[in-house]
This record gives sequence, structure tokens and C-alpha cells, in this order.
Amino acid sequence: MIAAIVQARMSSTRLPGKVLADLAGAPMIGRQIERLNRARAIDRLIVATSDDPSDDGLAAYLTGAGVEMFRGSLQDVLGRFAGAAASLDEDDLVVRLTADCPLTDPELIDAMIGKQLATHADYTATTLPTRTYPKGLDAEVMSVGALRLAAAEAVDPYEREHVTPFIYRRPDRFTLGGVSQGRDEGEVRWTVDRPDDLDFVRAVYEALYREGEHFTSDDIRRLVRGRPDLVRLGGDPRV
Repeated sequence: MIAAIVQARMSSTRLPGKVLADLAGAPMIGRQIERLNRARAIDRLIVATSDDPSDDGLAAYLTGAGVEMFRGSLQDVLGRFAGAAASLDEDDLVVRLTADCPLTDPELIDAMIGKQLATHADYTATTLPTRTYPKGLDAEVMSVGALRLAAAEAVDPYEREHVTPFIYRRPDRFTLGGVSQGRDEGEVRWTVDRPDDLDFVRAVYEALYREGEHFTSDDIRRLVRGRPDLVRLGGDPRV
């Protein structure tokens, strides 16, 4: 079983409520889930949100949309992820994603899962050995066993909040792997943390999104190269 677990909350400090922000007529998290459903290797998708009242609206949307959901601690995100994976077996895989990446690349996720299966690593990420993909295509794959061990042993608040540092900080205990590309796009920004990021993804969806169709990362690159207004929207490189 390969389960994608999407981390989501409404109480973002920089852009509150962004996961339900309108994106081409639907909440942003809904558009991201549409893209994740195109990843062929994913068997199950779970949104891990909190049991805090601030996330009741998000939970109501997910329930109405028929999306599997787990609610756990707002602050202990590692514990929340372990709870979302409670029904999985030790040898199953979890793909960790965050709900501020509506341009997520299903082909890249499939490639990461393939790399993890081929190498039998405990953990594979798009940021190892260094980040070469745009921020916003980030994904991590780990064994359920590694996730559970981290949840049982981690005491550092940073490791509880950010889920995977307990694993990738300990190469002596875990086998780590990564995927990279020839071009370096590590500073390219496709994630949504600020109002200008939301403006960017809205422009991308307005230009490329058509119901029932799929646009790729290369489609985004071509669009941005042809749009001087998007190339450095907000001050960061977008291509």
C-alpha cells in the first residue's frame, strides 16, 4: 500500500485560510488533490488536518468532497501523521505532501516512489542531495516503519512539528535517497505562502487549467517564460 498523506491546516501564519482559497472555482486543496489523483503509484490519499476548531471548515469541505481525513494534534504534526498512517502496515509507504502546493507534479511523485521501491531506502526526497526542483514540487516518501519509529522517539519540538527531520538527520540509522534533475531550479518558487504566490498559481490555472485535462510542469515553465509579468512575480524567480 502506498498512501499519500497531505498535511493541511487553516491557521497559516503568513496566509491564513489559504488551503480553501479559490483556485479556478474550487478550493486550492481540491485542485491539489485533483493533481495527486493522477499519480499512478498512489493507492490511497488521506488529508491530515488538526482537531482544532479552526480546521472545522476544512474538515467539512473534505467530508463533503468524499476525501479521507484524519484529525489530530495541531502542534504535534509528526504524531498527526503517525495517526493518519495507523491502519497501514510497517512495510507500506507514505508520501508526505503539504497542502500549499497546487502545482504538485504527479509524474515526479511516481518517479520518487519508483526510486524508493528500487533502492529499498527508508526515506526518499526531492531535496536530497540538494534541491533542484521548484519549491512547490516538494515531496517525501518514507516507510511506515520509519515514520512510526520517528513518532515514538522524537522529542525535539522541531522534529515533532516538521515530521521528517528525525529521519533525515540520522543517516546512520536510516537509508536516505533522493531524486534530482539536470537543471537547477532550487530557487524557483511555485509554493503558496504569500499573497503573491496565490496570484501566481491563479494566473497559471487561468491560463492552463481546463476541466478534465492535465497540465504538466513543462507546461508551466513554457507559460511563465512567455509571460514577463510572471517571471519574477513577488520578487522571486518563477522559472
